Formats: sequence, C-alpha cells, structure tokens
Amino acid sequence: MRMKRTLSIVLLFVLLAGCTWIPARKEVKIDLNLPVGNIEGNQFTGIRYPFKISAPANWRVEIKFPAFMEDLGFAVEGLEESEVFLYNPSTQSNLQIDFVGAGRYSRFNEKVMEWLVGTAATSSFKEEFEKDYGKAAQFELGPTTPYSLKGVQYAAKKYATYTQKGVRWTHGWIYGFSEPYQIFIIYMTLEKEGSTDHQDMEKILNSFEVLSRK
Repeated sequence: MRMKRTLSIVLLFVLLAGCTWIPARKEVKIDLNLPVGNIEGNQFTGIRYPFKISAPANWRVEIKFPAFMEDLGFAVEGLEESEVFLYNPSTQSNLQIDFVGAGRYSRFNEKVMEWLVGTAATSSFKEEFEKDYGKAAQFELGPTTPYSLKGVQYAAKKYATYTQKGVRWTHGWIYGFSEPYQIFIIYMTLEKEGSTDHQDMEKILNSFEVLSRK
C-alpha cells in the first residue's frame, strides 16, 4: 500500500494551487542523526519526533517492521519510512506511524484532512487493493470522520473492511497535522469472534500523544 506517498503528492498540489506564496512556517529541519526513539516495556517515546504511544501486553512495539507486513500488501519502501510499529504477533493486527515535516507553504484545516482521507487516500487504497487482490475483490468503506488525537490540531479517519482467504480485516488510515508535522497512521485489525484486537486498537490510538517540545 502506498497511501502515504499519494497523500503527500496530492497535498502538495492542492495546497500550493491557490497559494499566496507567504510561508506558513520556517523550513522544518529533521535531525536524522537522532535515534528514532526509546522503547520501554510496551511504550514508545519518540526522540526524532515528539510523540508517544503504547500497546497492550500481548502486543509488540518495535522500530523495525515485522516481516508479515509485506505479505499483507505493504511496500517495503513505505514501511521503512515509518517510525514505529505496534502489532499482535498471534493475529497480525498492526499499526504504523510516520511523521513528516510540513512544507513551508502548506496550510491545514479539518476540511483538508477529511478530503485527503476520504478522497485521495481512498482512491489510492482502491488502486492498491485491486492490484493486490484483483478487480473482482470487494471491500466496504466506512464513513469519513474527524478524529481526535492528543496534541493534534486536525485529524480525520477512514477505513475499509474486506475478507480475504476467509479472514476479515478492517484497514484504516488516519491523517493528522500538529504544527509543524504531518502525521500518517495506518492500521489493520483482524475481525474475529472472540478477538480483542478491535478494542486493543482503540486503546492504542487513545494512548497516542504528540508532546510539546521544551
């Protein structure tokens, strides 16, 4: 899946098309020499980017992506861009987070977020889904909704549900902005009777917080 790259390209053209060429912010400089972050128990605290997130005890939190995510259709180059991965090794439910510095002229509001997840990212998902599973494969889309994340100014969420090889999945994407960062969250949840992954995912997202720089 290449939704993150598609969103970045679309955002560039949409926000610059009617731009007054007045910078919205200074150039965002990221020190790539800094470590990505620390993991203590099942909590990740970012160093390169200021955020934290935690997972239930039966989940894992790692900086390197698990190999099974390639089998789920994620491209390696996209996975390598993400800062942290949280996953349930027994079910392969997973979540990844990627921070990107916003462009100098990019401006954000809730309407832009909802358009990006509801139109641009959905189009990208459909294209990649058909490439992975064929044009005859079916999925159901959930609504586009605003989404609340701690420390995040604007965010929106969209998801799709589908069944492949007898397994039902929810595949969701959240796009957010917290000055001066764009935030991409992509997750997959196994939908199975008796599984707590759906509830676990809600807890994980509720634990996410962008921290203020001191």
